[in-house]
Amino acid sequence: MSAAVTVTGVNKTFASKKQTTIALEAVDLEVAAGEFVSLIGPSGCGKSTLLRLIADLDAPTSGTVQVFGKSAKQARLDQDYGIAFQQAGLLPWRTVRENIELPLQLHRVAASARRARGDELLALIGLGEFGDRYPDQLSGGMQQRVAIARALAESPKLLLMDEPFGALDEMTRERMQTELARICADTGAAVVFVTHSIPEAVFLSDRVVVMSPRPGRIREIVPITLGGAQERTEGLREDAAFFAGVSAVREALHGGTPTALGVDNR
Repeated sequence: MSAAVTVTGVNKTFASKKQTTIALEAVDLEVAAGEFVSLIGPSGCGKSTLLRLIADLDAPTSGTVQVFGKSAKQARLDQDYGIAFQQAGLLPWRTVRENIELPLQLHRVAASARRARGDELLALIGLGEFGDRYPDQLSGGMQQRVAIARALAESPKLLLMDEPFGALDEMTRERMQTELARICADTGAAVVFVTHSIPEAVFLSDRVVVMSPRPGRIREIVPITLGGAQERTEGLREDAAFFAGVSAVREALHGGTPTALGVDNR
C-alpha cells in the first residue's frame, strides 16, 4: 500500500508587497498507512501550513505532496481524507446526526445508507443517545467528537487534525485524547495531528515531528514506543516510557538530541 502522505522537498513562501516570508523550507516527510504522526513546534513554525498543503487547502511554492500515491488535489477530490480543526464547526441548525451525515448527503448517498453510517458513527463516538440533539445542547468535548465523526463519515484512511482539542479544558482534553486513540484503533486511519502540547503528542503518536522556528524545517523525528493505539489508555500517563517520551520531545524542541528513545529521520 502507498504511504498515506509523502512530502518531498517542499518549500512554502508567502509574498506580499512589503515582505516575503519563508514558512517552510526543504521539508521531507513520509507518514505510513495507519500511522499517527504529530507535528509540534513553536508558533509560526509552519505546522498548520504543512497540514494545509497536505489537505490541498494551499499549494507548495516548490516540491510535491502526495496522499496515497495521488496528488493532494486528486486526494481531496476523491475524499481520501477527513479533516478536523480546533473549532468543531458544526452547523447549529442541524442535529448531531445531520451534522455527521452532511458529507454523505453532499455526495448524494442514499438516505438509508446515510442513516446506517450515522448510527455506526454515533456508536463509535459514544453519543448514540444524542443524535437528535443540536450542537448548542452539547459540551465542547462532545461537539469535537461529533466533528471527528463527521470527518470519518466517508471512511477515509487519513485524518488531518489541526489542534482539535486546543480549546478544551485539560480534563476534557485528556478524555478526548483517549477517545481519539480508541477511534484510531477501531478505524485504522492514519493521522497527521498538529499540536502545541508535548504530552498530547507523546500520548497519541507513533512518531513526533519536531519543527524549528521559521523558516519551518524538520528538526527531529522522535519515535514513541508506547504500544499500539488500543493500548493508549489513561494509565499510560503514569508510565515511565511516557515520561521518557515527553523528555525526548522536549529536548528535541530545545535543540538537543533525544537519547531516551533515539531519533528516526524516516
